[in-house]
Amino acid sequence: MGVYLLVVAGATTALTDAATACPTWPACHGEWVVPLDDPQLAVAWGHRVAALVVGLLLVGTTVLGLRRADASRRVKAAVGISAALYPVQVGLGAFAATTATPALLSAVHLVVGMAIFSGVVLALAWTLEPDSHDEPRGVEDPDELPPAGPRPAVETPDDPFARAKQTASAYFRLMKPRLMWLLCLVASAGMALAAGPALRVETVLATLAGGVLSIGASGTFNHVFERDVDRKMSRTADRPAATERIPVRNAVAFGLLLAVLSLAAFLSVNVLAAALGLFAILFYSVVYTLLLKPNTVQNTVIGGFAGALPALIGWAAVTGEIGLPALVLAGVIFLWTPAHFYNLALAYKDDYARGGFPMMPVVRGEAVTRKHILLYLGATLLAAGALLTVTTLGWLYALTSVAFGTIFLWTVVRLHRERTEEAAFRSFHASNAYLGALLIAVVADALVF
Repeated sequence: MGVYLLVVAGATTALTDAATACPTWPACHGEWVVPLDDPQLAVAWGHRVAALVVGLLLVGTTVLGLRRADASRRVKAAVGISAALYPVQVGLGAFAATTATPALLSAVHLVVGMAIFSGVVLALAWTLEPDSHDEPRGVEDPDELPPAGPRPAVETPDDPFARAKQTASAYFRLMKPRLMWLLCLVASAGMALAAGPALRVETVLATLAGGVLSIGASGTFNHVFERDVDRKMSRTADRPAATERIPVRNAVAFGLLLAVLSLAAFLSVNVLAAALGLFAILFYSVVYTLLLKPNTVQNTVIGGFAGALPALIGWAAVTGEIGLPALVLAGVIFLWTPAHFYNLALAYKDDYARGGFPMMPVVRGEAVTRKHILLYLGATLLAAGALLTVTTLGWLYALTSVAFGTIFLWTVVRLHRERTEEAAFRSFHASNAYLGALLIAVVADALVF
């Protein structure tokens, strides 16, 4: 995380501006202690001090890694390459600080920093899970697992008001409301990046309304298509379509109504937003639910595209096109999805096996899944850093990514060591906190700072 702090700090425009206050290296104007009342000078000097501390940590890590008798060749190679690249990175930084920095040099400096970070992440992943020591449980014979339990009984209240309330609650649950807040934040971040302080309230309201309705339509169709499998799983056996609390015909009609209303809301913004909204509904409902989820172990990875689409919708709602910042933001969501959902797949591994879904821990085993969580977390952090290079986001966003990324990483490391359901849920909640905080920082940084 120290290396990552240097990467995101170097990618911020604030550090680029601060470098002009300290055009000599290694000392600033020959002084080793600088006055902290000058913000730009303090930032530039702080970056150099942090680079020194992180360099010492990296040297210590490399020495320990190379001396460990049980460390594999790939672990030693990863930390060795990262340590060898670090002086190169320092040299590039020194050259950039003392000369007019061309764009190519800045790009090389960033790429080398990302390579060092990648090497350390790989070494960590290979150290925490050196071997896939647990046997995967296949889905060929899901009936061998203990049953999910008795089918939940549906009791209909006699009181008309209570009955109406129960029905309304069931329809609301069809819409998967737990997904809405995060996906609406993704769309909001896309809109904020595209418009900045000039973002119009009516655009926000129409886009978010369309987003909520499209999520509701997608969730409803998902409930309908998976109702038979849901009955086999403890986690989903009480869903409205699975218990027939909502008849299939009514649920389909409800989903179609939500889809039409969603398109109407998006069309009030522009045609591209409506087209992307329709594609999101079809992708989640058909491609993910019917094709990917029951047939491939990569369902979570490819299915992450559905969660990334709101970033494109938000940008398109403002600009009428798809821009590079929107694509990078979508990439952050896409890479975050496996790091997030694999935790849930670990916690409910038996349930997914019982339903016949080829989730990663079911097919490849828990050790491989934990390793993938860490690797996708590293990729997510790199993508979050890349977003700084194509936007005007500043320190609030950068520090949020470092702080909440550290918490997420800590929970993932604990998951590797504890290997319990509780640890999986802890990592799952940390992933939600990371993305939620990151998106709020995007909105605040773009609209206020």
